[in-house]
Amino acid sequence: MLCSGLLSTASAQGIFTCTDSRGKKITSDRPIPECMDREQKELNASGTVKRSLGPTLTAQEISAQEVRDKKEAEDRARVSDERRRNRALLTRYQNQAAHDAERASALTQVDAVIQTANKRMAELAEQRKVLDSELEFYKNDPSKAPVYLKRRVTEFQENLVAQQRFIANQQLEKKRVNDRFDEELSRLKPLWAGVVN
Repeated sequence: MLCSGLLSTASAQGIFTCTDSRGKKITSDRPIPECMDREQKELNASGTVKRSLGPTLTAQEISAQEVRDKKEAEDRARVSDERRRNRALLTRYQNQAAHDAERASALTQVDAVIQTANKRMAELAEQRKVLDSELEFYKNDPSKAPVYLKRRVTEFQENLVAQQRFIANQQLEKKRVNDRFDEELSRLKPLWAGVVN
C-alpha cells in the first residue's frame, strides 16, 4: 500500500532522467544532483518529455547569460524601432518627389530667416556709417567722445556680434536640415524600391 502511494506521488511529479559524466543513465522522481551540470529531462507518466531542465549555472555563467539576454533584447528593440521608423518614413514620404518637396520647404523657411537677418545686417551697416560720422570729430582723441556716443558704439558692436552669430547658427541649421534629409533619403531609397519591408 505504501509502495503504490510512493509510485503515484512519483507519477504525479514526473520522472527525471539524465546521463551523468560517466555515461550512466540515471532516473529519479526529483531533479538529479549528479546531473546539475548537464541537461535533464522531466518525463510524463506516459514517458514523453514534459520539459527539459538546463544545467545549473555558476554565478559567472548566470552573469554572462544576463549580458547576452540584455544584448539580444536591445537588438530586438533596435530592429523593432528601425522597422517602426521605416514605416513612419514611408507613410510620410510615398516617393522622392514628396521628400524633395518637404526638403525644399524646410530650406525655404531657413532661407527666409537668413534673409531677414541679412536685412538687419544692412541696417547695422547704416548705423555704423552714422556712428562713424559722429566719431569723425573725435578721431584724434576718441577718449573725448561723449558717454552717450561711446555707449551707442558698444551697443552697436554687441548687436553686430549677436547678428553675425545668429546668421552663422542659421547656416548651421541649413546644413542640419540637408544632413537630415540626406540621411532619410539614403534610408528611403531601398524602401521605395521594395528592398526592405
